[in-house]
Amino acid sequence: MNQEIQIAFPKGITLTIKREDLIHPFVSGNKFRKLKYNLLQAKAENKKTLLTFGGAFSNHIAAVAYAGKEQGFRTIGVIRGDELFDKIEENPTLKFAQENGMQFEFVTREEYRLKNENAFIEKLKDKFGDFYLVPEGGTNEWAVKGCEEILTEEDAIFDFVCCAVGTGGTIAGLINSALPHQKILGFPALKGDFLTDEIRIFAKKDNWDLISDYHFGGYGKVNLELIEFINTFFEETKVPLDPIYTGKMFFGVIDLIHKNYFPEHSRILLIHTGGLQGIAGMNIKLKQKKLPILKSNG
Repeated sequence: MNQEIQIAFPKGITLTIKREDLIHPFVSGNKFRKLKYNLLQAKAENKKTLLTFGGAFSNHIAAVAYAGKEQGFRTIGVIRGDELFDKIEENPTLKFAQENGMQFEFVTREEYRLKNENAFIEKLKDKFGDFYLVPEGGTNEWAVKGCEEILTEEDAIFDFVCCAVGTGGTIAGLINSALPHQKILGFPALKGDFLTDEIRIFAKKDNWDLISDYHFGGYGKVNLELIEFINTFFEETKVPLDPIYTGKMFFGVIDLIHKNYFPEHSRILLIHTGGLQGIAGMNIKLKQKKLPILKSNG
């Protein structure tokens, strides 16, 4: 569903949101797209268990837990941070995943860095038996195939398509399915230049660019300016944004409009990739820091 933002922008520029966050109540946005073909592949391989990786407030962990339960899989989440072992009840994301049947394996941050090493994967197989491995964030060839379905024929009118970037799978799918006249702009939620190489593994075109000025200090980092932007945007549009991904991307696009980045009469499509389940966890942190909490439909 596309929703035009009823805000007047300079130079006749229009913003429209693709509400991928409304696809599914618990497996929303790009997580639905990324898991679609992965789950079909897992079934084709006769796998009974899904194993994946994520942090304390991971949208991916929550989505895999629910999708796995819905599709009849056992699910295992390898969680970054062994200190979280006895804090599940305090963590909305982990509590949700556990309530939907996910079994956790808490590991140290040092161990977590080994998640792509064969020896570490074999160790997990020794402990949990055979499983279908879904990468951290869900990005692989099957995820990109799912994300190639985000854009539809009705989106041909747009000049720019913008999305937040985590592991690079969503933007790769958009790049591959975009029309020749469209430019894809990615807004990384993480610091660092490694994403370009990750995206090029799956992207088949050069119709894209990364804008790395709006990560607000790095993954999971927020400040008062971002919080106030998200809350004001919600008050004006009734569209909730998450602070890790979509909030930063929307902030960046609107800031670039006012900095004359986009040509006159540009038609811009913003992909709302979901992630709203993380707001509850972020609000716990914001209360601890005595900052305003984020507003949402929840």
